[in-house]
Amino acid sequence: PSVVRYLKDGSVETGWDALAHAESDPRNTVYSAKRLLARGRSELKTLPVLPYEIVDAPGGVAIRTVQGDKSPVEVSAEILKTLAKRAETQLGGELTGAVITVPAYFDDAQRQATKDAARLANLSVLRLLNEPTAAALAYGLDNGAEGVYLVYDLGGGTFDISVIDIANVDGDKQFEVLSTNGDTFLGGEDFDQRLVEYLISEFKKDTGIDLSTDVLALQRLKDAAEKAKIELSSRQETEINLP
Repeated sequence: PSVVRYLKDGSVETGWDALAHAESDPRNTVYSAKRLLARGRSELKTLPVLPYEIVDAPGGVAIRTVQGDKSPVEVSAEILKTLAKRAETQLGGELTGAVITVPAYFDDAQRQATKDAARLANLSVLRLLNEPTAAALAYGLDNGAEGVYLVYDLGGGTFDISVIDIANVDGDKQFEVLSTNGDTFLGGEDFDQRLVEYLISEFKKDTGIDLSTDVLALQRLKDAAEKAKIELSSRQETEINLP
């Protein structure tokens, strides 16, 4: 999970370790930072309710934490640091550079913010690769495939789609992106949010109590909604039972 938690003692947790404390420490557990890169408050109106506090900052917004205000670039850098350590452990050596994937519709400011995050993580960026192109390569479309493909990447926070023309030119595969589009505010987290909103409305009907301003309740509902969503991938129905 692309989640970062800031602790009082100055240390940082990432991934599953951070996510495990999302309910007990929601104000300092940050997710969806990628959506915030190089974006001002006016551009974030469609964001779901977040348990942490977003404040205005030079060049965009920042997240208020127990360690002070953290920019989305700084949060992203923590995730990249973790990935770099994992890669070095797996590959058995120091990384000399990295190719980083970004949504195809990321603008210049968002791409620059991604590079800034990599620099903070002490990574040399060899290239930024559009995520649908990366998906096509990962799927093996560079091996023997030719023609026009529609490739989509639906992640936790973003949706990205590209029309790619793959041709064999003198024995080399050439990828040409014919068209691309996407939505910075469409992903698994938005499916979770729809379920949360449904749960809040049903609970209000039954009890008259509005949970939408209760930060702790919202985080518990989000965790339950995500688990329910995952269960509904393989089942027709699921039950959510929260005291």
